[in-house]
Amino acid sequence: MYTLQKKKAEIYSVVENAIKNAFADCEVPAFAVEEPRDKAHGDFAVNAAMLLAKALKKNPREIAGAIIENIDNSHLNACKIEPAGPGFINFTLDKAYIKEVLTEIEEKGNNYGDVNVGEGKKVMIEFVSANPTGPMHMGNARGGALGDTLANVLKKANWDVTREFYINDAGAQIEKFGNSLEGRYIQILKGEDAIEFSPDWYQGDDIRVHAQNYIDIHGDSLLELESDERRRRLIEYALELNLDYLKETLSRYRIEYDVWFRESVLHETNQVMETVKKLLESGKAYEQDGAVWLRSTDFGSEKDDVLVRQNGIPTYFAADIAYHKNKIEERGFDLCINIWGADHHGHIARMKGALEAVGLDSDKLMVLTIQLVRLMSEGQPVRMSKRTGKMITLSDLIDEIGIDPARFFFNTRAAGSHMDFDLDLAVKQSNENPVFYVQYAHARICSIIRLLADEGCKVPSVKDIDLSMLNKDEEVELMRQLALLPEEIKNAAETFEPSHLTRYLMDLAACFHSFYSACRVKDDDVKVREARLKLCDSTRAVIKIVLDILGVSAPEQM
Repeated sequence: MYTLQKKKAEIYSVVENAIKNAFADCEVPAFAVEEPRDKAHGDFAVNAAMLLAKALKKNPREIAGAIIENIDNSHLNACKIEPAGPGFINFTLDKAYIKEVLTEIEEKGNNYGDVNVGEGKKVMIEFVSANPTGPMHMGNARGGALGDTLANVLKKANWDVTREFYINDAGAQIEKFGNSLEGRYIQILKGEDAIEFSPDWYQGDDIRVHAQNYIDIHGDSLLELESDERRRRLIEYALELNLDYLKETLSRYRIEYDVWFRESVLHETNQVMETVKKLLESGKAYEQDGAVWLRSTDFGSEKDDVLVRQNGIPTYFAADIAYHKNKIEERGFDLCINIWGADHHGHIARMKGALEAVGLDSDKLMVLTIQLVRLMSEGQPVRMSKRTGKMITLSDLIDEIGIDPARFFFNTRAAGSHMDFDLDLAVKQSNENPVFYVQYAHARICSIIRLLADEGCKVPSVKDIDLSMLNKDEEVELMRQLALLPEEIKNAAETFEPSHLTRYLMDLAACFHSFYSACRVKDDDVKVREARLKLCDSTRAVIKIVLDILGVSAPEQM
């Protein structure tokens, strides 16, 4: 256990024994040991007295007093234990305990903050999964930053993590892609009037570019082929180029997937139709009007859903059920996390219902929905790229502000909240910009370490410093903030919410800047200088650990 965890466990044990001694016949409730936000209330607060009030039929303050009288403080070494508010018991401890965090950071290195929430279980996070027929938009940018950071959080919390991109290379959107490519191909070779370009097809310039590039390489060789074969070859050519571009852009965004899973594999291996067959056999699906329907109304939907159309072609929903069945049943993931846009919220219940219908535990599927992002500049919404005059893509965003601000900013808000992304703030070189504020703290520490190293004062080991030198309020508060990281990792992993960590980093940077202003690192007293240098280096190490989790760089100079 880490410093704070150990101290909380000690306090819990002491209070538990005190309750047993004070109220022999009373069952001890599952109380909490927490850190008050207001440090005037001590280092830790316990709510046991309030939980006992109903059973004991006494005032919580009276109960708190009785518990305090029975607390054995011989090992806890609390400076002050007192009742507060409606019945809290506040503990103010000798500050020596918090200094253990410097030893923990040194001993654990990059593993500092690791916790065992996942217990080694297998989790798959499927995120972005952008339609391979076009460029990635702001929803993909936010989902990418969230998904990749969450994967890093869960890995640090001892989950066996797999990142997956689901390639929708089958179905209606691919058919539309083929029609669009064929239409532009014919128009380029035979003129605009040679074929009517349907308004339902993809209208983007990328389709025209693909068709022209194919012609530049292969000429008009496809004109003599049947339409189906012509579309197949154009799709085969353009789809792989789009996928390469997706991979390149995501890699640039510092996202590397473990698995790129193709929807077409589910069709080729008959997994989709086997899933439909299983649903029919179980009575969870039925045939009507030449189509196959899922009894979605059985699990809360307003209407039943088509699984196989009248033409015998399975729907995207059928493939999606087979895909999730593959994740859970075939590949044995204990938890599957999907990150979807908010417009997919209505799909969650029917997807979980479908999993139950094929005999799977729907609790193994968790869906996080992300709300829309509104890009802002000079207080006004921005919809178009200055460079291209078109919709801003992920690549445009990276070009405009850089990778670090994008990844950091997207993780400053909970996934389910709407977000205004301030493009001006993201590039601002000032403390108003949270990513700059945090990175500057790291760079400042690196500068301190370099300057002192040039003067022959290198970062010492904990065993070689006098920890009693670190007693100023700013020093103690900085160590307390360092000690919070394991709890923050635990909270982020249990809530599947990485925004805990951006808030933590901003608080840590604020604590460091306060320390730096109040405590001269290059002190004339060698013992003080060495102790503060070690505290600085420990802070640097923790900032880098969290920035690595966020996929944000930790610059040594700024």
